[in-house]
Amino acid sequence: MQELDLATQTSPLAFLQSSTDRKVHLNLPPAELVEIALARNEGKLTSTGALMADTGKFTGRSPKDRYIVLDDKTKDSVWWGDINIPFEPEKFKLLLQKMKAFLADKELFVRDAYAGADANHRLKLKVINTKAWHNLFCHNMFLRPSEDELKDFEHDFTIICAPEFEANPATDGTKNSNFAIINLTERIILIGGTGYAGEIKKGIFSVLNFILPHEKKVLSMHCSANVGEDGDTAIFFGLSGTGKTTLSADPNRKLVGDDEHGWTDNGVFNFEGGCYAKVIDLSKEKEPEIWNAIRFGSIVENTRFKGKSREVDFANKSQTENTRTAYPINFIPNALEPSIAGIPKNIFFLTADAFGVIPPISKLNKSQAMYHFISGYTAKVAGTEMGITEPKLTFSACFGAAFLPLHPTEYASLFGEKIEKYDTNVWLINTGWTGGSYGVGSRMKLVYTRAMITAALDGGLDRVEYATHPIFGLEVPQVCPKVPSEILNPKATWKDKSAYDQQAHKLTLAFKSNFEKFKEYASEDIMSGALGSV
Repeated sequence: MQELDLATQTSPLAFLQSSTDRKVHLNLPPAELVEIALARNEGKLTSTGALMADTGKFTGRSPKDRYIVLDDKTKDSVWWGDINIPFEPEKFKLLLQKMKAFLADKELFVRDAYAGADANHRLKLKVINTKAWHNLFCHNMFLRPSEDELKDFEHDFTIICAPEFEANPATDGTKNSNFAIINLTERIILIGGTGYAGEIKKGIFSVLNFILPHEKKVLSMHCSANVGEDGDTAIFFGLSGTGKTTLSADPNRKLVGDDEHGWTDNGVFNFEGGCYAKVIDLSKEKEPEIWNAIRFGSIVENTRFKGKSREVDFANKSQTENTRTAYPINFIPNALEPSIAGIPKNIFFLTADAFGVIPPISKLNKSQAMYHFISGYTAKVAGTEMGITEPKLTFSACFGAAFLPLHPTEYASLFGEKIEKYDTNVWLINTGWTGGSYGVGSRMKLVYTRAMITAALDGGLDRVEYATHPIFGLEVPQVCPKVPSEILNPKATWKDKSAYDQQAHKLTLAFKSNFEKFKEYASEDIMSGALGSV
């Protein structure tokens, strides 16, 4: 068991208060972390060998308790508001001192890791955990340096995660006892009061979303990516329920990554070294690759066993619907390593339009692509509450508003520059309803959606006739291999044509209303791509 002595000033953890009677474990392999986690009752082994752990009170991120330190570096660059909540530098300094004192006698698990497969744009991380299973999570989710790289490893960003440490809102400057605070000047993230491991990975994603576009003109993206045998890269953007994971998982294409990527002048690279997939209602038939990846070394969060067995009951929602698994990307057979691919040839915006009015596939010009990128639209179906009969519209800027320190127009403008420079195709894919709104129509068949994406990827839509949608202004292909032509025109699938027009105009107004908050900063190029601009 490798240990790290904090008493020496040459230690990379010298900033922590040291104690002679505690252990600090450095870069333990998964098997040792699993052994320690089991001995400390942090989790249980499942029938497949995965470690099952609970995240405690918080089974998801707490966006209202995530802060960025307001200082000279951030005051004029960060998009302050409900997403990026300012935190005082002095309060951060005092809270860090309190965390140091708290950790002085604690057993710690430390990991050196990378964020970013591209060596020219990666962050070198030092992660400090109080829980062994959290350190295993970091091993799985971040990129793993080689033994040679570890010899002279000098980190440039530190993460301290101590779920047992709670802030005092009355004195510490937080709203609640839990917090995640990013200090971009001191290059430290503090996480306390929450055991949800996703706060760690999303904290670093937020950091990259500041550094890469703002300082390096590298576009950071909340998306999945894969690459074909001919080296053609495809990117998939989409919010929860749109099919991003399902549609990017293609046995005929290599997986670059499932969640976070950067786009440079050389191509696309994964920020992570693993996958953090939802597992609610997971089955071997629906998601065989994820199912087979849940083995020794993997983690399952907030799941439950079937009866007295050790078999995971993936249908059990008693703890949360946000049950997840974390595993290294090489647990997926067709994963690309290193996770670096070429310039994207095709980009897909996935939306589950519950109004049933957006075409199942349409091609976007540059302005439309920027507008839809900044809109990040999908719709969630109405709940079971009495009186709620309409779908709930959801807009998330750049398909990841919760993780964007900069104003969304900065990402959208950079996105526009990239697709114009490299002549990248951008497609809007409706994986939602056809033949009517939710409750009347039916969900678009997955086999049709896959056929449309395949046709876009292999050039099958390059030489077909397109028609401009009369309300949305989108270019809609009139034929597509293995897809009935009537499916391609959504209005044709509706019995009540006037009802279609009403719903389409209603959705256009919703887009315009959502865009009001970006209007002041948006360029004419972005504005001209508005939904409904024919």
